[in-house]
Amino acid sequence: MDQKIIVALDAMGGDLAPMETVKGAVDAVKEMNVLVKLVGREEDVKRELAKYTYPKEKIEVVHAEEVISTDEVPTMAIRKKKNSSMVVGMQLVKNGEADAFVSAGSTGALLTGSLLIVGRLPGVERPVLGTCLPTKNGFTFLVDSGANVDCKAKYLEQFGKMGSVYVENVFGKKNPSVALVNIGAEKEKGDSLTKEAYELLEVSDLNFVGNIEPRNIPFGEADVIVCDGFVGNTILKFAEGLSKTLVDIIKSEITKGAYKIAAAMLVKPFRNVKKYFDADEVGGAPFIGLKSLVVKAHGSSNAKAFKNAIRQCVLFKEADIVGKIQDKL
Repeated sequence: MDQKIIVALDAMGGDLAPMETVKGAVDAVKEMNVLVKLVGREEDVKRELAKYTYPKEKIEVVHAEEVISTDEVPTMAIRKKKNSSMVVGMQLVKNGEADAFVSAGSTGALLTGSLLIVGRLPGVERPVLGTCLPTKNGFTFLVDSGANVDCKAKYLEQFGKMGSVYVENVFGKKNPSVALVNIGAEKEKGDSLTKEAYELLEVSDLNFVGNIEPRNIPFGEADVIVCDGFVGNTILKFAEGLSKTLVDIIKSEITKGAYKIAAAMLVKPFRNVKKYFDADEVGGAPFIGLKSLVVKAHGSSNAKAFKNAIRQCVLFKEADIVGKIQDKL
């Protein structure tokens, strides 16, 4: 696309802000046709920018004096801190001054602000948080991974549709397969929510492949995994902890005694495996079903993660995901 895509980035959000947010923005503008608006305390942001050489016309600084911390009540923080980096960034999107917004700040505040400021698309019951999980075949897209704890069956049907649109158009998987998380593969398994959702998904125009047990998710049996936010967030947190534990155990075992020589030879393969499970490769979880894209980056995101979150925004805009979701629903 010839026209620059504009991404607003919360320069003050995350554990490593503004150092890593600014570096991520600099790396992004060097690689992509994008204008990044860094939203935060102008003095702090410009001090970081002064460390780098980059095309000056591709980064703007938008001053926002306040910062929303993770220990604040989300609704109160969004309503009271109008001049926070998060609220100002989302206002840029609402006013058409940015195409998307990225933040590694408070998840609760970001999701609340997204609904109150950016707003959901007409016809969308509940916007959904999607997360890429590594599998043997590449990855699967988990929806919902934490935005909606209490759901109705029709919400889950929409999650499947929005997730399918996202995977097909952003990641290039044609007619992605969609599965419903359940305690068994049989249609009659599960509670009333999953049984009703199964019926809706089965008659939809999706490539629905039935139920999937959590243990089969890593095998890559489906491209989109549908569940409510409570189940999805539990799966996500367990997967994060398990992958880190396995890497630590393997590292500890192969560096003992006589294995040290073999460990030196296996550095590259293990580095590749670690990259496979690296969330920074994706950059963040998209909050889809809104009028514009909002991406939630991990609180400990580094420059690489922020750069890839910006890339995700560019792909989202180029693929016109908002328009395609409206058509799908």
